[in-house]
Amino acid sequence: MTHTTAFYERTRTQLARLGLPDGDAPGPAGSSGRFADGGHYRIEVPTVNSVQAAETLLAESRRRGFAINRITETRGMYRHTARAISEYVALGKEYGAQILMSVGPRAGYDIGAGVQTPEGARIGYRLRGQEQVVRAVEDVKRGIDLGVRGFVVYDEGLLWVLGRLRNAGDLPMDIHLKVSAHCGQGNPAAAQLLEMLGANSFNPVRDLTLPMIAALRQAVSIPLDCHVDNPRTSGGFVRTYEAPDIVRVAAPVYLKTGNSALDGHGTNPTPAQLEDILRQVEIVTEFLGRHYPAARQSAVDCAREPVGALTRTEA
Repeated sequence: MTHTTAFYERTRTQLARLGLPDGDAPGPAGSSGRFADGGHYRIEVPTVNSVQAAETLLAESRRRGFAINRITETRGMYRHTARAISEYVALGKEYGAQILMSVGPRAGYDIGAGVQTPEGARIGYRLRGQEQVVRAVEDVKRGIDLGVRGFVVYDEGLLWVLGRLRNAGDLPMDIHLKVSAHCGQGNPAAAQLLEMLGANSFNPVRDLTLPMIAALRQAVSIPLDCHVDNPRTSGGFVRTYEAPDIVRVAAPVYLKTGNSALDGHGTNPTPAQLEDILRQVEIVTEFLGRHYPAARQSAVDCAREPVGALTRTEA
């Protein structure tokens, strides 16, 4: 039992039989999950939408003595030339960082007007019509041919398709499918569903409390991708002091940090913003070393790690 009150006990018991926590986890217990190399956490920098930005972040972080484990492009693969995508892949190999590229066709680029309205914006970046599904699969295949092995997915139906194609051998078994926060999922039942559909990591909505994050960890074994800070268009919060607790309750977890330097999503960082991103990554790394020194960051060789490589140890 994770919930201490007597309210709604019958429903809580029924949910527990489904393998779900019976409530948000209020206690101090930590997660026993780890990455395959024993690491509790990894650092992810999202919205890295140019090769030049990726190179600056990876090179400067190495020079300054801290590590970035994952670079995430969010503009969309089909907004990049084949040469640029190949250069992203090469940077990942050079610096041992996982490179995730976003599937390009999505609602924000579609001709449909609904997504441009306040009500329609709630659908996130989901796909509209079967031709968009076809094109999204083609976008993934193009990335695979260029060496990409990690993809950000914005549509649950596409996740289901890609997971099945991977299981059937039509796509490589080593591709990593990450579910974006833009899908708007933030509860343990949704997390379990995404894991069953083939997600290799899951980015919940950005403003979950620590007990809510802990409940997600109880429901799934895949890594969680949790925001430590955000641009103003996603709330503008900076929860650096919570980063140690996020690692404690959510390991294995990717800490997504640096976005507070940006005005919004899908943009290209300026040189000044890149400097702010690096500063925020360094601050988060410093706080973890100061307040949770027992937590280990994965080494910068996760670009070569098999998909789904996780371990579980004593908390």
